[in-house]
Amino acid sequence: MTTEPEESPFSAVTDGVTVAVRLMPKASRAGIEGVTQDADGKALLKVRVTAPPVDGAANAALVKLLAKAWRVPARSITITAGEKDRRKVIHVAGDAHSLMQAILATAGGSTA
Repeated sequence: MTTEPEESPFSAVTDGVTVAVRLMPKASRAGIEGVTQDADGKALLKVRVTAPPVDGAANAALVKLLAKAWRVPARSITITAGEKDRRKVIHVAGDAHSLMQAILATAGGSTA
């Protein structure tokens, strides 16, 4: 039985947007690489950060990078799953429609 690949890592929810992320710590440069799929066909937003995965440094760098790219306060971004994993689910609080527009504008890849 094969599974259909998920088309988008972004989901609008009542109080914002959730995003499935594949984090790459200790990268040579930071940036949003774009949408990719894992081995199970799940769509993920691939993000690189230069911080190492030590003491939450990579998670903090992820939040800072996404906040800057999407022009939202860092306090509105929380990691809801995968705190110690490369695959994470983040929640961005705010107006779902406005957030989806900002997120989709940068999903193709950008550096910060």
